[in-house]
Order: sequence, then C-alpha cells, then structure tokens
Amino acid sequence: MALLQLPSHQHSRRPLAVSFHLVVPILRLLPFTTTTTATTVQTSVPSPSSPLNARIPNIGPQAPKQAWCPSEIFCNGELLQTINIAQLYSDSKTFVDKPTRLPSNRTLDDFYGIVGVGPSPNPNVTYGELVNFVDADFQGEGLELIPLSQQNTTPSFLSPLRIPDPLVLGWSGVVHSYWGALVRGTDPSKLCTGGAAGCESTLIPLNHTFVVPGGRFREQYYWDSYWIVEGLLQSEHYSIVNSTLQNFMDELEMIGFIPNGGRKYYLNRSQPPMFMKMLWAYVNATGDVWILNRAIPLAEVELAWWEKNRTISVRSPYTRKTWDVARYAVVNSAPRPEGFLQDYLAANGPDLVVPYNESQKADLYAELASGAESGHDYSSRWIQQPLLGNTTNTTPALRTLNVRKTIPVDLNSALYKYRLLLADLYDLRKNAGAADHQRACHHRHIASNLKQAILDLFWDPKKLAFYDFNMTSNARGTVFTPAAFWPFWNGIIPKEVLESEDKAKEAFGSVRLVLSRYNGTFPASFLVNGLQWDAPNAWPPHQFIIFEALKSLPKSITSKPLTPLSANVSSFSLIPKGQLGFTESELPLQPLDRGGYASGDINEVAVARGGGTNGTTVVNGGNATTKEDWASALSRELANRYISSVFCSWYSTGGSIPGLLDQLPPQELNATNSIGSMGHMFEKTSMFDIDVAGGGGEYTVQVGFGWTNGVGMSRFTPVRLIAQYPLTPPLLASAFTSARPRSSGDGWVRARPQSGSNVEEREVCNCN
Repeated sequence: MALLQLPSHQHSRRPLAVSFHLVVPILRLLPFTTTTTATTVQTSVPSPSSPLNARIPNIGPQAPKQAWCPSEIFCNGELLQTINIAQLYSDSKTFVDKPTRLPSNRTLDDFYGIVGVGPSPNPNVTYGELVNFVDADFQGEGLELIPLSQQNTTPSFLSPLRIPDPLVLGWSGVVHSYWGALVRGTDPSKLCTGGAAGCESTLIPLNHTFVVPGGRFREQYYWDSYWIVEGLLQSEHYSIVNSTLQNFMDELEMIGFIPNGGRKYYLNRSQPPMFMKMLWAYVNATGDVWILNRAIPLAEVELAWWEKNRTISVRSPYTRKTWDVARYAVVNSAPRPEGFLQDYLAANGPDLVVPYNESQKADLYAELASGAESGHDYSSRWIQQPLLGNTTNTTPALRTLNVRKTIPVDLNSALYKYRLLLADLYDLRKNAGAADHQRACHHRHIASNLKQAILDLFWDPKKLAFYDFNMTSNARGTVFTPAAFWPFWNGIIPKEVLESEDKAKEAFGSVRLVLSRYNGTFPASFLVNGLQWDAPNAWPPHQFIIFEALKSLPKSITSKPLTPLSANVSSFSLIPKGQLGFTESELPLQPLDRGGYASGDINEVAVARGGGTNGTTVVNGGNATTKEDWASALSRELANRYISSVFCSWYSTGGSIPGLLDQLPPQELNATNSIGSMGHMFEKTSMFDIDVAGGGGEYTVQVGFGWTNGVGMSRFTPVRLIAQYPLTPPLLASAFTSARPRSSGDGWVRARPQSGSNVEEREVCNCN
C-alpha cells in the first residue's frame, strides 16, 4: 500500500491537519451474525502526577513526522507529545485509543487555543487545562468496538469421558466460557468517518468478528491470534476462526501486510508471520478447502512483503555460504504512539550523560519499534548490554537494543514452515492444476534453502542448541531462550540429534532443569533483569512451542525412559557445557518463600505423594504412565505444570466454581490484592510462583487473556496430561520461618471443596 506523504506547511506551531482516513480506507462492514451485548467502554480518568494548577513541563525536542502516520492528533507531533510529557495517563496507549468527540480540525483548534500558536507559545498552560481539554474533546477508549455474545455450546472435549476429573472438567468449562468475554465486533454506528463532520480514531475497523487478547489489548492482534485460534478450534468456535482469518485477509488485501494489531499506529510494522499456521489449523479442523481460493493468493502477498521489506543476505562465517534470511527491521524515527513516553525518555532522558544527536535518536526509535514487531518487547536476546540499569529501570539496557542486526531463529523457522504449509495447501486446493503444483514446488525449494540457512547460521553442534545470529559480532548469540525450540516445532531437526538419542535428550535438557528446579514453567530466558521477555516471566506461547517441539521428535530417538535424578546427578549436569550461557551457581534460585520444593533436584515429594515413579515425575507434572519415553514424560510434565500455573493464579485471585470449589477466604485473597475479584487469566505467569502473574515491562500485567486461554484449551484434551490436581504453595508465607531451609512439599495443604460437591477432598490450590 502506498503511504501518504505529508504536504509541507508554513506555520511553525499550527500544523496542517491530516486525517488517518487518508491512510487506510474503512473496510466494508458486513452484517453481524451474532447478537450484541451492552457496550462496555472504558474511560480512563487522567491522573497527572502534579497538581492541576501546576504548569505543565516544557515538551522538549520533537522527532520528525512519519509519512506512514500523518495524524496531527494520534501520531508523533505536538499534541501527542504534550499529553505524554504531562503524563496524564500511566500507559501511553490509553490516550491513542480514545476517539475524538469532534472533527480533527476543531480538536486541534481547541488544543492550540490552550497552548498557543506561532513563535510565542503559552508558557503558563496548567495540568488542569490539559485535563479539561482531554475530558471535553475525547471519548472512552475502545468506543468503536462492541462485545458480541456467542451461542452457548458444549464442545466435545468437555466430557467426563475426555476429562474424568470433575474439578479439572469444571475449570475447563470456565476457561471455555471466557471466550464470550473476549469476542468483539466493529460497531458501525460508533465509527469515526473523519472529514468536517466526523470524529477521528486510530481503530482499523474490521468486517468480521474477532477475539481480543484482553486488558489494554482491546483490538485484534496478529501473532496472539494463532494461539487464540488453537483454543477456539478446541472449543469448536469454527465460525469465529473463519472470521478471524477473513479479517487478516482483508488487511492483506487493503494494506499489503498484516499489521501488529488493529490500530493505525501499528501500520509501520507486522508481527511473527503466523497467518499460514492459523489457516492450516482451520482447514485441518474443518475441511473447509473453499477458503483457500481467497487465502492462498493473499498468503503470497504476505510472503512478498516479508521478502521485500524484511529479508537480507548474510554470509555465514561457518560455511562461507550466503543466505537470504529475515529479520525485524521497522522503518521508524519517532516514538511509538502507544509507547510514546517510554520511547521518548529513552532517547531524551535527563539521565543521559551525553545527549543523543538526531541520528542516534532515530536509530533508537527504529530499534524500539523493531523489538515490538518481534512480539518479544523487550528481551535480553535483542540487547547488547542487558544488565545496564536494574530490574526497576530498564531504560539504560533498552538503549543498547540491536534488533535490526539480529537474525532471529524463530522468525526464519516460522517462514520456513509457512512455505511448506502453503505448498501443501496448493496441492490441497480444489481443482489444483499445473500452475498450483509449480507454485508448490517453488515454495518447497525456497524452504529447503532456508532450512540449510537455519542449520548453518543458528545451530551450534557443540552446545546442541539453536541461537539467534548476531550480525554485529558475525557469530551466533549466546542468550538461550525458547526461540531455540522453534526449529524443532517446525520440523527442523539437526543430524546430531537425529543420530543420537542421548544428544536429543541433551538438546531438551533445559526443559528437565526448569521442571526440576522451579515451581512454574519455562522462562523467557534465564536472566532476571526487569524486562518482560526475560526471567522470571513464563509465557503461554513458549510452553506450547516446547510441548510441540517434543512431540515432533521421531520415535527412534525417544525410546528411552526419563532417567531418575539423584543426589549425584543434577539436572544441570545433563545439559551440554555452555548451552544456557550460565554456570549452575549463576542460575536464578527458586525463592524459598515461593514454595521451596523445587529448590533442589531430588523430587522426593512426587514419590512421597504417590505422584511419580522413582522420582521421574515432578510436582504438578501429572502421573507417569508405564513404558513412557522421556519426551512424552517431559511433555506431560510441562502441560500439567502449565495448567497448574494458570489454574493456581486464577484460583489465588478469586476464582471459584459453583458446586465444586469455594472461593478463597478474604484474608488469603488480600495477599494477592484480589478482594472482589472472580479470578484472572494472566497474559504471563512466573517461573517461581504459580500463585501470581508475571511482571515487568512497559505496562502492568494484563488479564483476559486470549493466548493463555488458547494454550490451556489445546492442552486440556489429552486425558493423560491432566490426571492430577494442581498443588500450590500457600499464599500466606507467615506459616513458615526462615530459620531453616524449606523441604520439598512444605505447606502444600488440602483444599476444601464446596460442601456437598462430588469432588473428593484432595490436594488442590488452597492457602489456609
């Protein structure tokens, strides 16, 4: 899509108003097929940090206008910068999600009537004047979207035959019901039309129903939707999946790529390309091959966008071969509108000893946007000096972002599989002819080359792991993250692994280590530095990917059982030297006050409670089965641990199930600030504490939550993975003393099922 170039103008203070509607045409709205509920619009109240009669600070230097984002209200410019520098909202995204009440020109007139026009701006503008302006001229965020109620259904997996445990079955039904709270549609009556009579908004209006992640993410998002789709398919919401795909196809047709999310401030970037996996999953579940007539040509559009805009040639230092590989590289030289204040302070902060010049600022803004495009915003895998600053101030570390010179292993693995699946769909299409078979052959050829590039650039045969490739150092990186499992998930298995079962176990040794040493699931990295895509945060997509990577291993290298750990054999000793980039003593320690059972490697609690066989299964790992191979054992443990993490954080924040499980008493809910809450599904959890959510990053932890539900739904179906009630440490740590090390299983107490329920009294998340 050709993006509009701003015309020049003469005024130094009063800019020319250019509506967002010149950038993206409003998509043709189709009739809803579902009924609507009352619109729930959030209207955040401005809460400036200074008194209302105080003067607002000088807004400082402005970044250049961005051709892809011409709005004078919601894109980089004086109005947006003034609102953010005054810090009217704790989250920059709040303001840019608010439609105006008036046409753009009148809104701008009101703004400049306060701050002044020309070379002598008003130096006496107060916070109160700015608050009154926002209250008068802007509406509630998310106004144009409407919740849609769905017809109640009972999918086939919600059956005692599939999930025999009544409590787990009941909770599965609760999670299934949460889709109804996340389904949205565009409300035609509330859309901003622009022009002299209409309001202005950042929303990209969509034709079809979709599912939002939740919380501040009140619009459709790209890579989130893959795990949402996986869950919707398990819940048999096939029509919503079809609608989701149609929305993405509309965007490919009208914009030329799939944006990060459904807002116009995302129009300079995409996200990990998961459209093909969504399409494949839908066709595989429904048999609907007719959708391919529209989808296949548009998948070609997306691949062409990635080739043109994100592909670079890299010469391997290992084989001297040159490969075409993809990276995240956003063209951007201004703060992200939805993350304006964080970006602006990173480039202009008073803590900078030597102020950045304009070129340095532009580079940093591009890096920040590129990190957001990766979906991992932000992570030590992108950062040259991740230990700068501290866990409460990550800005110094963010200033060393190196995203554009990092070739990500997960992105290239996704594009490899994208081409293979597209080739298969060409063959599957009705009345496929010679041209289809030729295109299929073309994509398989490119995929074959990309596979060789992945094995050359990213695979370390000594460490038995995949790493990102760093163009700055012209070598593989050293940060071990769950990205290491993407090639396995997508069917790329190195010969060292294929030829040796022992090496295959070493390649997945980190999974064993996490399950043995920590209460939660696999972290985003093993570095604790305050960034949200690092430890101790554990993200649902990563658990899904590792689970699927284990499933992808051939039976020929998964024939042996999981060897029990002992006092002489730690899980760390089972990992190749240097794979994690940490010595054993440098690994994060499981805090004793977060349930110290996992502070060592000998999981005697599993045996003592009848939950394992000779110590080969872990707490919250499910029940081992006879003749279970090591990969199946790790899969079972990881799936159960994930469900435990999500269930226990939900239960510890007020969750209950009528007729099955009482809500925790107030004194325990107070420990998680959950008085009045009905239980939360968090976007991320903690590797340390399964009672709480993850944290860190540029916004507070969000609830909802689309991909958490989706990963949970996709893990509920295998019966043998859910054969055990979740256990958690107590919320009230005062039950223990710090005078002695806590032994495995300390404080894991019995629950109180609801009186009269058919659930036996047994160990489940409870904290009295």
